[in-house]
Amino acid sequence: MDIVVSWTGSTACAFQRAYRLTNESFAAQLRIAPRTVAKWHATPDGELSSQMQRILDTAYAEADIPVRERFKLLLHPPRETQAAALRVAIAVVLRGTEVLLVQRRDAGPLAWQFPAGIVKPGAAPESVAIQEAHAETGIHAAIREHLGSRIHPVTGTLCEYYAAEYLAGEAVNRDALENAAVQWVAIASLTRFIQPDRIYRPVLDALGVSA
Repeated sequence: MDIVVSWTGSTACAFQRAYRLTNESFAAQLRIAPRTVAKWHATPDGELSSQMQRILDTAYAEADIPVRERFKLLLHPPRETQAAALRVAIAVVLRGTEVLLVQRRDAGPLAWQFPAGIVKPGAAPESVAIQEAHAETGIHAAIREHLGSRIHPVTGTLCEYYAAEYLAGEAVNRDALENAAVQWVAIASLTRFIQPDRIYRPVLDALGVSA
């Protein structure tokens, strides 16, 4: 069995994915508060407390072999898997005190999202973010800044996040096959649409939203 030298938010989230549990179920298994698991997702680079290190060490030692094997693959994926990782560009489009969201037709926890599109080899992710925002919603926007990138804790997708400023256009659902709705949402109400633990921390910071 591999030894985890130091647990961080990222490794703890990978362990959760290996178990295939929700935040609440994983917290119940570890006998900790769900908000603790949510904090790991929000601060993936943060080193956990010594008490939490011991809790996770014990849980890892007691985990079934399939769980440990999945955890190992999540931490050290084969090179060919890394090369083929799906890359997505995400546009966080702002209009004053509002942010643009699309509602996916799936019924899962990711139903409401920021506009996003797959980055094909050779394509510039910032261009994809703007193009997909327009293709999905009819909104024209301009990139303001790159907010960062991460492996999404739920989907495992490599995500590139861009803050963008609204330029023109009316928000309409231009991709009815994938999306059920398009909506400008007050930034102050964002976490009613997307759980804060599922939003990339730099996005929350850029919007001035406290998790």
